[in-house]
Amino acid sequence: MNRIIHFEIHADDIERARTFYKAVFGWEIEKWPNMEYWMVMTGPQESKEPGINGGMVLRSKAPDCPPLADNQAINAFACTVQVENIDEIVKKVLDAGGKIAMPKFDIGGMAYQAYCKDTEGNTFGLHELIKKV
Repeated sequence: MNRIIHFEIHADDIERARTFYKAVFGWEIEKWPNMEYWMVMTGPQESKEPGINGGMVLRSKAPDCPPLADNQAINAFACTVQVENIDEIVKKVLDAGGKIAMPKFDIGGMAYQAYCKDTEGNTFGLHELIKKV
């Protein structure tokens, strides 16, 4: 199967983006030795919870890659983060300097979804499963 194993967040200002993701999700983001690359730990390496860890890089400066065609910034698909409470996370997004791209909506009674933008203009999704009583 072709599963996603890593993600990258492209940022114009690494420290601003690190501060945002730490404030919103509590992620640990540390510089990788000898590279202009930061590892994003969304959870402990030994965690049994589903999910992946990723990286952060200066926009259009992916390590060991040739320049993109026309020197354009990367235009990627949006990653979605499963959360316990979208409303609480949306408040954290706004408090940390992010924006709402698409307000919370119901996905057929199964889950709520919303889309936000981080401080770098990247879009990401939020997903909250609806708990059946």
